Amino acid sequence: MVSAMSPLGLGLVPAPAVRETAVRAALRSVHDPEIPTVSIVDLGLVHEVRVDADRIAVELLPTFVACPALEVIRSTVADALSNFGRPVDVEFTFAVPWTTDRLTAKGRAGLRAAGIAPPSTPIDVRCPFCESARVVMDSPFGPTLCRSLFYCRDCRQPFEAFKPV
Repeated sequence: MVSAMSPLGLGLVPAPAVRETAVRAALRSVHDPEIPTVSIVDLGLVHEVRVDADRIAVELLPTFVACPALEVIRSTVADALSNFGRPVDVEFTFAVPWTTDRLTAKGRAGLRAAGIAPPSTPIDVRCPFCESARVVMDSPFGPTLCRSLFYCRDCRQPFEAFKPV
């Protein structure tokens, strides 16, 4: 158990208990820096959370190895958990591969809210604006490794689609 000096200098006071459920709830407030309508929990990045007497450890799964947002995500997670009053270790792991199956229904809705089609097979991509299936891929290469560029023939909006992995 972690202890701290009491404010009045009267001795050590045990640090309050931290539950894994509280840590996981705090992680819901951490949003992907590239897609702010989706939390890292709903994106399926949280692999493991360990709460020990003297620290909190979080393992995250990167969507892609070269994701440019990894360090921002790491520091945002550490900041979000700093209120628990103990050191926070945030690591990325490849223990299991991240796949688009890890996206929650709320995560898929968040992608649509950001104008990004949730992952599906290339023939099942739907426009996030009008739900039309009459779309064409403009480029398999989007602004990040995890997205492709599409165009909707019905509402004539360009949009990104999350690549299925």
